[in-house]
Formats: sequence, structure tokens, C-alpha cells
Amino acid sequence: MTLRNALVGTLAVVSLAACGTSTPSSDSGKIQVVASTNVWGSVVKAVGGDDVEVKSLLDDPSADPHSYESKPADAALVKDAKLVVFNGGGYDDFFAKLITSDATKKVEAFPLRDHGHAEPSSSAAPASQAPTSEAPAGDGHDHEHGENEHVWYDLHTVGAVAEAAATELAAIAPDKKAAFEKNAADFAAKLEELEKKVEGVGAGKKIAATEPIAHYLVDASGAQDVTPEAFSKAIEEESDVPAAALAEMNQLVDGKQVNVLLENTQTENQVTKQVVEKAKAAGIPVVVVTETLPEGVTGYLDWMSKQVDALSQALKA
Repeated sequence: MTLRNALVGTLAVVSLAACGTSTPSSDSGKIQVVASTNVWGSVVKAVGGDDVEVKSLLDDPSADPHSYESKPADAALVKDAKLVVFNGGGYDDFFAKLITSDATKKVEAFPLRDHGHAEPSSSAAPASQAPTSEAPAGDGHDHEHGENEHVWYDLHTVGAVAEAAATELAAIAPDKKAAFEKNAADFAAKLEELEKKVEGVGAGKKIAATEPIAHYLVDASGAQDVTPEAFSKAIEEESDVPAAALAEMNQLVDGKQVNVLLENTQTENQVTKQVVEKAKAAGIPVVVVTETLPEGVTGYLDWMSKQVDALSQALKA
């Protein structure tokens, strides 16, 4: 992905509450966790429960996460955290750069995309050698190994992150190991329910997207993403969409050649707005997808359940 719109307003650290928690404090008696976004913060909260305090640097539902620039206060939070959790894969490089100690316990989601089991961070490469740092310099949204970095839409990866979080939290508080493992297992069971709900529901259907953040969810549904590659590339790189690609995208929508349009409302621009307007005018269902938890949801499962339901209903229409 690429840089998009500037953050709406100033994200003051003191105002960033993650998953309903207060700012982590060393005297709370709880394990202090810092996450890059409230998506991953909510996953750790589901695993750690009342035994953790989670701080997410990004939780503004109206902001573009890719535009975020870390502050000195963020570095202090990460330095004092017992566990840090981030996406990796070139998505939140600002966060990886805040990890200055190889001893910091961490969970990085992207590398878990290809692994069935989570490994403790003590045996993992330090952040300076992790896949995140291998992403090409520039906009910070480059895809690694030809994969989509938005792995919070891959339910298998989310389950692996929960498992890894349980492992790391248990290493910090061994007496709570059973509780962490049970919470992770319960969380995984709910993810399996979501997988069953979306699996194959889009077979034979076609979708287009203003940006491919829900790539893994679309794959799970069996729907075919027919978004012109040049259109996606231009939107991701925040460059002008080639006339031919825009014409092709408009033809897909105007000609009702797609069953659903996915819209990332956090990175919209004039081009994507026009495509969305055309879809609505053509009677094509528009499903909103986001990169951070929006207001009004209780956590990852609530948020993803709503998106799975919206996508499933639209594909069945």
C-alpha cells in the first residue's frame, strides 16, 4: 500500500485508548502491551483479558494508518512494554523502528502468514532482521514476496497471532498460562465459525475493490477479484490512475459486471469516491472495509463478524 490522506487531526498519545483500556502504567499490576493498531491490540486483549493493559498507537477510524508518523512518546511506550504486537510486511514500519531492544518480546503478524504455529519471539530474528525491515524504502506499503500485507483479513493468520500472544504472555506470567491458552482457544473457535460462514459464499461471483485490503477474505469467499491491476497499483501508490484502467473500472461498474464493490473508507480519494457513486447508481452493493476497528465495535471478533456478514449478504444478493 502507499501513503494516502493525512491523518485527520493530531493523534496525541494521551488520547489513544486501545480496546477500552487506559494508558499502560507500570504500577497497575497488569502486563503492559503496545500494539501498532487497535486491530492487533484487540486480538491481544482477547487473549490476555483483565491481565493485560493494551495501548494501540493507531485507533482513529477516520484516519489513514499509512500516514502515521511516530512520536517520542510512542518510543517511550514501546520501550517500557512487556510485549509489542505489530503487523509487519511493510505495513507499519514506523512501529518496527521503535523496537530498539532484541530482548523485547514481540509478535509480528505477517511472518505468521506462512506458518501454522507461532514461535516464541526469543527464538525469532530481532526486529532489525525481521521481514518488516526488508520492505523496500519509500511509501512503507510495499508487498513482500508478492503477498498482500493486510493479514488481519486472513483468519488463519489472526489465529496464529492469538496463539503467539498466548505464548509470549505465558512467558511473562507463567501462573496465568492456562488462562491465556484457554482464551486463545476460545478466540480460535470463534474464528473458525467465521471461516465457515464466509467459505465459498462468493463462488461464481465477481468483486471489484477500491483497494485490495480484504484480499484474504475475498479469497476465502471464493469470489473473483476482477479489479484492473493498473487501477489497484495506482491507488496503492497514490499516483494518477491510467485512463485505460479507470475506463476499465468504470465499465465493470457501469456495466454491472461485478456483484459487489469493496470500499476502503480510510483511504478514499476523488477517484474512489466516483467509483463508489457509480456502483451505488448501478445498484451494486457496496461493502465497507477498514484498516482499524471503527467506533461501536467491542473487539476484533465483533468487527470482523460484521464485515463477514456484510460481504456474505452482498454476495448472496
